Amino acid sequence: MDLVTGGAGFIGSHIVERLLRNGARVRVLDNFSTGHRKHLEFGAGGDRLEVIEGDITNLKTVMEAAKGVEVIFHQAAQRSVPRSVDDPLGANENNVNGTLNVLVAAQKSGVRRVVYASSSSAYGDRPDLPKREDQTPAPISPYAVSKLTGEYYCSVWSRLYGVETVSLRYFNVFGPRQDPASQYAAVIPRFILSALQRAPLEVHGDGLQSRDFTYVDNVVDANLLAAKSDGVSGETFNVGCGNRVSLMEIIKLLEEQLGYQLDAAHTASRAGDVRHTLADITKAKRLLGYVPIVEFADGLRQTVKFFTAKFLSR
Repeated sequence: MDLVTGGAGFIGSHIVERLLRNGARVRVLDNFSTGHRKHLEFGAGGDRLEVIEGDITNLKTVMEAAKGVEVIFHQAAQRSVPRSVDDPLGANENNVNGTLNVLVAAQKSGVRRVVYASSSSAYGDRPDLPKREDQTPAPISPYAVSKLTGEYYCSVWSRLYGVETVSLRYFNVFGPRQDPASQYAAVIPRFILSALQRAPLEVHGDGLQSRDFTYVDNVVDANLLAAKSDGVSGETFNVGCGNRVSLMEIIKLLEEQLGYQLDAAHTASRAGDVRHTLADITKAKRLLGYVPIVEFADGLRQTVKFFTAKFLSR
């Protein structure tokens, strides 16, 4: 049995779907604050899927969810840098205390391994690229601090309590099922929704800031590899593609894929945002066997296809 916290969310539901496709029994723990039950309607493997509605900030609930579990894929979190700037206490409660509850439950329930969803935001706005795991973290937002703290707790749990942990620093994940409408929505689904509505695309700053955007299928691959690889307990890995794309380049690609011109509306830069991200994935390749299969343009095309079908079906 595998447990996916936040399993009804964007990344979590993709992990659940892949696990079910591989024949696993899966338990989901989600409070449905941002996740959706429709994300768990896969059409196959339903008899091997158990869903618990509950919150990772409640230790008793997490203890119940962890019973009989071999691997926990810990995806539940309060996401978004801007949201953490608005609500730092919420970021700490969910991302630090919630992660601590997951680790305590893993220890007491005999869970073999916890795969923890961390973030490239831990690196902060250091100018040196690409980002390597041995660089000193320099977080510049409450979200980044909370994710880095979770990494430290994972490392300590491996050393002190014998719970195997692997932390994955995600680099700007995107793909189908990502929320495009929230005020804290990530840039790619927000861009796509505006483009389909023929509305101006809101660009924070000059649009030349760049990210190592990572299609969600690559992230799922990394999680499954992290769950089974030997000799990696207590380690942290970058999960990206090793390439970066600017916001203005995304707009150009969207114009090519949609076949019409898009307008950009530039606004002020956001507090807590970094200028550039780029992952060095050498360590993940060497120790996990991780290789990103889906390149950015193909991932964007699949994401546009998903949102086009969803938008046109309304």
